[in-house]
Amino acid sequence: MSDHLMTRWGQVIDPEHVLEEYPRPGMKRDSFIFLNGLWDYAITDSSELPESYEGKILVPFSPEASLSGVNRTLLPGQFLHYRRTFTAQNPEGGRRLILRFGAVDQSCTVYINGQKVGDHSGGYWKFSFDITAHVTEGENLLQVVVWDLTDSEYHSRGKQSLDRGGMWYSPQSGIWQTVWMEYVPERYITELLLTPDLDTASLKIQVKMNDRERQPVKLAVFLKDEKILETAGMTEDTCSIRIPSCKPWTPEAPVLYDLIVSTGEDEVASYFAIRKISLERDAKGIIRMFLNNKPYYQNGILDQGYYPDGLYTAPSDEAMINDILQMKALGFNMLRKHVKIEPDRWYYHCDRLGMLVWQDMINGGEWLRGRIESKVSSLAQKAGKITREVNLSRDANLRTFVRDNATGREEFVHEVEQTIRQLYNYPCIVLWVLFNEGWGQFGTQKITEMIRQQDPSRLLDAASGWHDRGGGDFSSIHNYFVPLIIKPHRYRCVAVSEFGDFSWHIQGHSYTENEFGYRKYSSCEELTSAFANLWKLAEVFENAVR
Repeated sequence: MSDHLMTRWGQVIDPEHVLEEYPRPGMKRDSFIFLNGLWDYAITDSSELPESYEGKILVPFSPEASLSGVNRTLLPGQFLHYRRTFTAQNPEGGRRLILRFGAVDQSCTVYINGQKVGDHSGGYWKFSFDITAHVTEGENLLQVVVWDLTDSEYHSRGKQSLDRGGMWYSPQSGIWQTVWMEYVPERYITELLLTPDLDTASLKIQVKMNDRERQPVKLAVFLKDEKILETAGMTEDTCSIRIPSCKPWTPEAPVLYDLIVSTGEDEVASYFAIRKISLERDAKGIIRMFLNNKPYYQNGILDQGYYPDGLYTAPSDEAMINDILQMKALGFNMLRKHVKIEPDRWYYHCDRLGMLVWQDMINGGEWLRGRIESKVSSLAQKAGKITREVNLSRDANLRTFVRDNATGREEFVHEVEQTIRQLYNYPCIVLWVLFNEGWGQFGTQKITEMIRQQDPSRLLDAASGWHDRGGGDFSSIHNYFVPLIIKPHRYRCVAVSEFGDFSWHIQGHSYTENEFGYRKYSSCEELTSAFANLWKLAEVFENAVR
């Protein structure tokens, strides 16, 4: 390992037992073949499978992360090659073997025993391949070829930058979430869509199969290991289950129901919660966020999900849990997951521990002009010249907002749909954030309506910070520099969705000697005092809106 700052979990990591928890808590089966661990790797200038490899990489940590053991940045034009063997059995009775990747940044091709089984692009989304036809009894060879353009092209990349510094962070590439396999029947469940309805104390469920043919399905619901109901339906249909003595989910009482879904030879275990998020007018007629039909003040942080030793990848399940518990201990009830999608287990822990989540979409666009545009926006905000609603009759100029590439715009729309589909079942997620501070912004009104149709059960911040188009559920404010005067909005909720950014550089506990913060302090006492005063201003704002 390198001399980079290490977490206490990274310091004791065991390469033979890395992130071994079941990676998909929302759809569990009994079979699970774990592929994390030490793989061979090589970085070359060609996508051709190499004849030799350079060393070992600890999967699922990216080569840029110190926990990977590589400590190299994959540059545009280079290819990262992975290799390992695994043991398989010839599937019997029509069973299939599915190879699953939590996420690979940014694009990859997968080979089994030298045969190509598929490609994938998009560094934040899970994917899988049916490799049944490619495996043999006994030992098999798995190879993955990855390339990553990071911020040199229009693809989505969050806050990664090849030229890191300030508010732009270290790039990471390659496999960064768990790799695993499972055996499934010939006909198997591919997806569950779970929609809670608090007002009717019910759950709407749709079960999807790999062949999309309808067949009978059995559903059993449990609360604390006690079966509370059993019913039946048909796959592909939407079935509504009424929950007796329904207990709503809140951060203070995160009640989860267990769900067993059986059809044919397949059975999966899942879970759900009954909760409702909405905008309503309070007793004074002010539009507020309501949770379960009651006003609920959401108080959270901008959670960017970077670890000093694992970058995008938490060194352990305990590290993810610790982050959430620490935020709860500090009095927060919400995390805004900033331009990153976490592994399934992170959302599961938010569900079971009781933490609301605002989920950002992953930004993209041509990056050089994007950084210039972001700088202009920041300077304009400092001068107090940002108007809250700009050009409501039209959307942003495509070139100004680095979105003049039509393929990139189509890719982003597809990824928005994919994000909602992938994270749809997690009750902790109560709000989608479409665009942040104009990064790669385009088609705001049209994409807002698309999200409304795909998921009417959650709230939407269409333009977080500025470059508001008047849509979505929020007048969403980022404020770091100027006095803040807020009035209730006539048809949307007013939210301060970013503020603060105070820093204190602690020697020996900071990733680099470079310090970033809009206000910097030299001691714990100074930082604490400034933070307390800032929070008093937040209370003044809340009382003023009231």
